[in-house]
Amino acid sequence: MRRFVRDNGIALFFGVLLLGSLAGQAISGHAEYNNQQVAHGGAEVGLGHYLTSGSFATDVMENWQSEFLQFSLFIFATIWFVQRGSPESKEPGKGGRESEEEQRLGRWAGRGAPAPARRAGGLLRVLYENSLLLVMLLIWLGTWFAQSVSGHSAYNADQLSHHEPTVSWVGYVGSADFWSRTLQNWQSEFLALGSMAVLAIYLRQRGSPESKPVGAPHDATGVEG
Repeated sequence: MRRFVRDNGIALFFGVLLLGSLAGQAISGHAEYNNQQVAHGGAEVGLGHYLTSGSFATDVMENWQSEFLQFSLFIFATIWFVQRGSPESKEPGKGGRESEEEQRLGRWAGRGAPAPARRAGGLLRVLYENSLLLVMLLIWLGTWFAQSVSGHSAYNADQLSHHEPTVSWVGYVGSADFWSRTLQNWQSEFLALGSMAVLAIYLRQRGSPESKPVGAPHDATGVEG
């Protein structure tokens, strides 16, 4: 068990933070939801009812989808674009998908290489060599769709409570409410990615692979500590 915890520390650390933050969001969101219910003359609801409501689901999904969009774009952008001096970037002049030898594919695959990487080509290898981006994109699309469905439910519930007409799912996806929720999350992710790439040129964190070695020059690119 001790070895398992040591070898999976990052996943366990963020897993615990995820569960803790979800629990905190559920408790605080439930309290706020009931405050709004009372303020509008409605009845309070139990925690279980709130957790299965569109209101809770859309708050969770709108954050999740933006995070997976963030990493999908970052994975794609770092294939082709460079940022001189950043450890998050390849060296200038090395943008692109790189050669078979550089990627250890086919006859350059070493001992222990995954089976798809040892193939000379074919659909299986194409899928595998793009699998990280493809899975991130699929999760993003899935969570974004879930946000639209849960947001539609929450929006219509709010409309009914105010004796206003409901809208279709298509109508909600084209509404200001949906895009306001979406874009306020997207812009924060773009800011965070750009800031990380640029700040890591000049700032350091000893021992982190997200930083260059403390003594590395500012223009060193693609070097991790």
